[in-house]
Amino acid sequence: MSDQSPPKDTRELALRIRRHAVEMTSSGGSSHVGAALSMADLVAVLYGRILRVRPEEPKWPGRDRFILSKGHAGAGIYAALAETGFFPIEKLKTHYQNGSDLSGHVSHKGIPGVELSTGSLGHGLSVGAGMAYGAKLDGKSHRVFVVLSDGECDEGSNWEAILFAGHHGLDNLVAIVDYNKIQSLAPVKDTLALEPFGDKWRSFGWAAREVDGHDHEALTATLEDLPPEPGKPACVIAHTVKGKGISFMEDTVLWHYRTAKGSELDAARRELGEGS
Repeated sequence: MSDQSPPKDTRELALRIRRHAVEMTSSGGSSHVGAALSMADLVAVLYGRILRVRPEEPKWPGRDRFILSKGHAGAGIYAALAETGFFPIEKLKTHYQNGSDLSGHVSHKGIPGVELSTGSLGHGLSVGAGMAYGAKLDGKSHRVFVVLSDGECDEGSNWEAILFAGHHGLDNLVAIVDYNKIQSLAPVKDTLALEPFGDKWRSFGWAAREVDGHDHEALTATLEDLPPEPGKPACVIAHTVKGKGISFMEDTVLWHYRTAKGSELDAARRELGEGS
């Protein structure tokens, strides 16, 4: 369990994350709402059940380290941090506004709870592997969690990190892939197919599991069982739906870059249980 006091129900936390993500991307005019929606459930389970963190002491030495490698979905992480007490919820209204430190791609500058600024894909897992290796050398017990996009797995730097982590037996490292099957301009299978995805991770020395990324019980059970194989880093392939939670955004390339405005924003709010 986390050291913080988020909403007791991780589903409620996921709903709040989705609501915030829609409002933040709309008011600031930023993109990537579909990417934030697809990972909302797994982020809610992480912050509501799994991560050992202290919002009142964000630099607590014993904390688990979390990196959002798919930094373009930063609105979802900012929302999770605000909802779990790292900073006031009111601050979310400044997202992507001139002069705000809540940038479109997640930034650690001045933001408690963010370990690493990301945006250029393919960097988060490399840094996470380095953090995990350093923790092993120093005899520390914290874990390192990295959330990646599926399209990001086109990047060769990730496979270098995967090879490195497997070689060094970094069983304090957990990679979670938000496998929503759609990247920026086209389906993943049409851009650069990843399958057999799990087998590739296993061949690099990882313990890989596949799970429904919107099933909170399955996510919790999988992420509580760490490491699944002692001596091996863990990969959780979370099968998700891009734009999950808003019917007209689901499973479409359009909402990678599109921003909800006007009647679309009103419709999204209604689907998330809010008035227009």
